[in-house]
Amino acid sequence: MSLELLWYIPNTVEAGHRGDDEANKWTSLDLSAELAQSAEDHGWGGALLGTGWGRPDTFTVATSLAARTTRFKPLIAIRPGYWQPAHFASAAATLDQLSRGRVLVNIVSGQDNLAAYGDTEGDQAERYTRTREFMQIVRRLWTEEGVTFRGRYFTVEGSTLSLRPYGAEDGRHPRLYFGGASAAAEQVSAAEADVQLFWGEPLDGVAERIDRLKALTRSLGRAHAPLEFGLRITTLVRDTTEEAWRDAEAKVAQMAASAGKNLNDGHQRKAVGQARLLDLAERGEVLDSCLYTTPGKFGAGGAWTTWLVGSHDEVGAALRKYQDLGITHFVLSDTPYRHEVVRVGDQLLSRLRDPVAA
Repeated sequence: MSLELLWYIPNTVEAGHRGDDEANKWTSLDLSAELAQSAEDHGWGGALLGTGWGRPDTFTVATSLAARTTRFKPLIAIRPGYWQPAHFASAAATLDQLSRGRVLVNIVSGQDNLAAYGDTEGDQAERYTRTREFMQIVRRLWTEEGVTFRGRYFTVEGSTLSLRPYGAEDGRHPRLYFGGASAAAEQVSAAEADVQLFWGEPLDGVAERIDRLKALTRSLGRAHAPLEFGLRITTLVRDTTEEAWRDAEAKVAQMAASAGKNLNDGHQRKAVGQARLLDLAERGEVLDSCLYTTPGKFGAGGAWTTWLVGSHDEVGAALRKYQDLGITHFVLSDTPYRHEVVRVGDQLLSRLRDPVAA
């Protein structure tokens, strides 16, 4: 399996995202395009674009960035309910053709301000059942003609896309990434996703989940190519161990002083995956070789909850241990984004692409 190395573009109207020192809002096309171009120039395959009501529309931003780059692949986070599946399938296939196969898709089913855009809440099981229908319709529209689907949440009748994804004649379509740690989420991932994304858990937790998901794919009779696995995590890397930990502790002190302002990013403990991350601090401040759990104590959420901290060699070695478990997709980040995309790209990515040389 090929290795996919992605950065992160915050896509937010607020400055100071996760401690970033950029004074301007990331709604500036020039600013986001500069970060996308820098990712392209420093070894990254592309970047994840965050989503959520109140942020700029992720698909519009992704389209703009694809037009300003040549190889950059946007991992476009989207939500069922905000999009109808046929509408999204058509939009994504169009952008994929225009960009010559550079579209990646991250399906998000977690909490959001649903009422703001006319959606309804539903319980967890309902959300994931709807997500599964969404993914089934999108896949079929990318690969079939005259699609009819009558589900509980979505229906299409005799639907055919006039423009398929780039390389559709050879069976190719944009990869569908998916997260979620609940039993309902894992059922969806095992059946319909191309890539299951994990947050920054210790190696034993990731190994256990990979084993469980592989067993689920067999029990569900998965019809697609084998499920692949990815890791979304913060990587704080410096030239030396001492410098890395000094800077990590300084960042956490700043987070503690600000009481988590602008750092929580909307994640709640009731989300199973987020709860798993927050509980890690009870096992210790540092797990495995260099997984730092303390940020989660001060309002950090998602990929900002746990960090891999150390020299480039140490963090590279830690990431290679995830590779040994079967992780082939990495979505990494640290702030300030414009500085760290260069540092991490230049100093860390070669250690993942060529472990023998590293």
